[in-house]
Amino acid sequence: MNDTDRPLAPDELGRRLTEVFDLVGPLYRRVQRKVEQGEAIEGLSVGVRAVLDLLHKHGPMTVPQMGRAQAISRQFVQRMVNDAAARGLVESVPNPAHRRSSLIRLTDDGRAAIAAVLAREHALLRETGGDLTAADVSACLRVLGEMLRLFEDVDVG
Repeated sequence: MNDTDRPLAPDELGRRLTEVFDLVGPLYRRVQRKVEQGEAIEGLSVGVRAVLDLLHKHGPMTVPQMGRAQAISRQFVQRMVNDAAARGLVESVPNPAHRRSSLIRLTDDGRAAIAAVLAREHALLRETGGDLTAADVSACLRVLGEMLRLFEDVDVG
């Protein structure tokens, strides 16, 4: 096992993960701006896009479930759901598991809207350079997943 294959000591790990944070913040803001530029095309805000994407990936969910999944407040998710519902992209349906918390699901228009967004984003992401390998992407996902788990208990309001 060479030095690059050994787990890092905690102090070194902390320093290296700071480098990840230094990239994640600007990346998030740039992606958000790009999504907002696409808003003119699909007419979706970043928040509505996030709701549609969650429902596309996970099926019907409650507002609190969406808030937990995205680490954002239930109130913000509710506003985004209301915006999406006003545009006919989502609808509330009875929740057999909880009478007072409806399930939110995509409508046909919502499925078409998120499919268009994902297709545009996929086309853009295909242009990523650096000769990245499957192992590179798997390592990135593992690191970001571990960092996300570290902060799972942070209250989002």
